[in-house]
Amino acid sequence: MAATFERVVVAGDEITLDLLVWRRFKRRKDGVVDRILAANPELATGGPYLAVGTVVLIPIDAPTPGALRVEAVRLWN
Repeated sequence: MAATFERVVVAGDEITLDLLVWRRFKRRKDGVVDRILAANPELATGGPYLAVGTVVLIPIDAPTPGALRVEAVRLWN
């Protein structure tokens, strides 16, 4: 699975990697924190909070065909 990377700069205090993922994707995504740590191994040594100004590369997967399909919901006949 090919991924591009989005560059995010930490701009606040007491930001954890999990919170950064939540703010970026607006939901919990399994395996993303592990992939971020693989792309940014230096993040694993600094403690739970990311320092202000830290650059984090977040992998963004290309959408698969058909993944963006939305089913219509009919409320009335």
